[in-house]
Amino acid sequence: MSYQNADMDTPPLAFDAARTRPTLGTVAELLKPITWFPPMWAFACGVVASGQSLSAHWGLLLLGLVLTGPLVCASSQAVNDWFDRHVDAINEPHRPIPSGRMPGRWGLGIAVGWTLLSLLWATLMGPWGFAACGLAIALSWAYSAPPVRLKNNGWWGNAACALSYEGLAWLTGTAVMLGGAWPGPHALALALLYSIGAHGIMTLNDFKAIEGDRRMGIASLPVQLGAVGAARVACVFMGLAQVAVALFLWFWQLPWHGVAVLALALAQWPLMAKFMQQPVERALQVSALGVPMFVSGMMVSAWGLRQLQPLQQLLEVA
Repeated sequence: MSYQNADMDTPPLAFDAARTRPTLGTVAELLKPITWFPPMWAFACGVVASGQSLSAHWGLLLLGLVLTGPLVCASSQAVNDWFDRHVDAINEPHRPIPSGRMPGRWGLGIAVGWTLLSLLWATLMGPWGFAACGLAIALSWAYSAPPVRLKNNGWWGNAACALSYEGLAWLTGTAVMLGGAWPGPHALALALLYSIGAHGIMTLNDFKAIEGDRRMGIASLPVQLGAVGAARVACVFMGLAQVAVALFLWFWQLPWHGVAVLALALAQWPLMAKFMQQPVERALQVSALGVPMFVSGMMVSAWGLRQLQPLQQLLEVA
């Protein structure tokens, strides 16, 4: 059976007749707090890269962190779990919806409610913050929900997630700190490069779901290219993006920041080499050990851009 032929109007695949509403713990599990870190971190990188005083804009920082993590990212997780409930019944039947712990249409209701709450919260962050939130919400629904369902193709689905979680969050952090001004070419370049790298990170998440994706007609990269082929693509995306960032930083007269980013990229190579030999077995290891080094390079780059602004002002005066 393919995903496209699944009856999307049916209730969850498992049903507990004694349960009429989910517990708070089940709701928290649906919203997946552990996934909130990447967009919150990217937003913080954008804030740092803006060059603005952090203490003077702590309110915007707090608003943005809540928006990117507990609201937008959480809503995207709820949306994905609702429209993936048939796939999860194969891959991860213990999840809230297929297990029946999230009964009836509670999953869909929470997804819609959290989406509306995210948009309402975004009005506190000005036109740029609201527009960025709207785009992130649109990408999250397009990723999971038919008829678009970008997730059906790993190239497009991973690109949508990577752009939303990393690049868009970074640019939003910079723009709101600048009072809605355009973040500039340096921030745009690094945000796009880290989005490309994050495409590889998103692929890491697909190795645990190969069987269910194949049976439900979802062409993730491991399904399309095989486990080894997808592992190579993920490593290329992650590695080349970081090397490109290091080169840009060097060209922008930030050599020590470039060296630091390159060193972090090289430190990931032993993990990647083993991952390409045993993709399914090693994907979690790269996520646990390699990704923290990747995102550490993001913050190093952000502090580099923070120093670049006064350097540019000195060059203009000279």
